[in-house]
Amino acid sequence: MTLVRFLPRLALALALVLVAAAAWVIVHRHQLDLAMLDARLAALGPWAPIGYVVLYAFGAVAFVPGTLFALAGGALFGPLWGSIWNLTGATVGATLAFLAARYIGGDWITRKAGGLLKRVIDGVDAEGWRFVAFVRLVPLFPFNLSNYALGLTHIPLHHYVLATLVCMVPATVAYTWLGHAGRGALAGDTDAVWYGLLALGLLAAVALLPRLIKRLRGSFGWIEANELKRRLDRGEAVIIVDVRAPDEFVGPFGHIATARNIPVAELEGRLSELAGLEQAPIVLVCRTDKRSATAARTLGAAGFTQVNVLRRGMEEWNETGLPVQAQAAQATAAASAAKGMAF
Repeated sequence: MTLVRFLPRLALALALVLVAAAAWVIVHRHQLDLAMLDARLAALGPWAPIGYVVLYAFGAVAFVPGTLFALAGGALFGPLWGSIWNLTGATVGATLAFLAARYIGGDWITRKAGGLLKRVIDGVDAEGWRFVAFVRLVPLFPFNLSNYALGLTHIPLHHYVLATLVCMVPATVAYTWLGHAGRGALAGDTDAVWYGLLALGLLAAVALLPRLIKRLRGSFGWIEANELKRRLDRGEAVIIVDVRAPDEFVGPFGHIATARNIPVAELEGRLSELAGLEQAPIVLVCRTDKRSATAARTLGAAGFTQVNVLRRGMEEWNETGLPVQAQAAQATAAASAAKGMAF
């Protein structure tokens, strides 16, 4: 039996396991308090961490708030092992939800996610694993729902899992320490105050990440070559500004057919050529993306609000095999030379 023929059965088995697990968690979610977890896990002996990870993972699938488990992990296992088990459970749960959405419940997730889904898909199309990293570092999107929504994108599974695992570390450690501090405070541990302050400080740092990331990235976004081509093919009114020098614009890499050429060194003095486009989607292009990023900051400072940079510029555009404008200037020069030789 080939893998392709076996996939429907695998998807059905996964669906049955997830439905059964989610149903159990939903039915017993009112019992998910610290005392119950402590008693149940103590009965498992050395298998307690595995039991906890499994419960956390299926809780994520069943939309149980991950914060509850993160705090419980710190209270039950301490700051170090609690962080490890919390991170493992959250990653496994996020992966199960991702696979369920990709292979089983796409239509249901589409209806459930609504506008969130479009933002996630657009973000992943433009940024790839970087968008997943941003979602995990800065929890602006609901964790449980974003797991399913990301499963409907085209991101490779290993990119998703790695970005999820690495970038959930700050928030996971913070909540785990907070849970540990809370239990210590109830037990009269005076050091618990310092644990709590440490956790709150880390949470504050996580809360400030959006501003920091925006500052590091600049007031612009990124777009991949294939995504730009799709938008152009759909007839979207995307303004493409090529910021290379004129000789590069008609050089070996060519240029995108609808691009206008404004070299980055001249951009500030030629902003009048873009007057009225402050709210329009603009994509900046150069050979790589260094000069485009500089130009994007200039446009951002001038009040342009929808600026994107073509990642890896014309190098990526050419490597992907996308069409470029014919080198009209070079062709004209060649024709003139040929005509001169004829005389």
